[in-house]
Amino acid sequence: MVKILTKENSIANHYLIELRDVLIQQDRMRFRRNLERLGEIIAYEISKTLIYEPTTVETPLGMATHNILQSQPVLATIIRAGLPFHQGLLNVFDRSDSAFIAAYRHTKKSGEMEIHKKYSNTPNLDDKVVIVADPMLATGRSLVLCCKDLLAEYNIKELHIAVVIASEEGLQHVRAFLPEAHLWIGAVDNEMTSKAYIVPGLGDAGDLAYGNKEE
Repeated sequence: MVKILTKENSIANHYLIELRDVLIQQDRMRFRRNLERLGEIIAYEISKTLIYEPTTVETPLGMATHNILQSQPVLATIIRAGLPFHQGLLNVFDRSDSAFIAAYRHTKKSGEMEIHKKYSNTPNLDDKVVIVADPMLATGRSLVLCCKDLLAEYNIKELHIAVVIASEEGLQHVRAFLPEAHLWIGAVDNEMTSKAYIVPGLGDAGDLAYGNKEE
């Protein structure tokens, strides 16, 4: 299942256009906040697909019954660019456990790109709904590597992947290698550079949120 937010008119389009705008990008706090807002919107959309159960509470004037989440999903993020996006998800699923994964791309002199997972810190994910958040889905290789490692280690009940901007190539790669995953995407762009930057994309989300990293 693939849900793309920009296929419908909503406030998500406003936050996406601000993320892409080179002038607005100069305000790092606003850039982080827009990633956070999109995390909140995607979390709300995902919440519609989860399992609920009735719960009754006492109000000052009587009793009220509503359906509430049976259990909270676990929120996993690819750091560092994913941190503000993760916070948006956490604002909605505010009782969720969190998992953190570090992966990076290395381009060899031959031009071949290698993907390495550097770090992983997760709670027990057995029989859990897991949402993996990564703002930019370029080639999709690092995301697939991280998700496959989690699926190999744990008996995950349901896997959701949340992305702000994906390339068409990356989207197809994830669908091919993670057919069981539910994909929630802000927008899909058709092109990618030789260095695996999405076009038109928005640039380097981690650098825009937290400053340029040392190469």
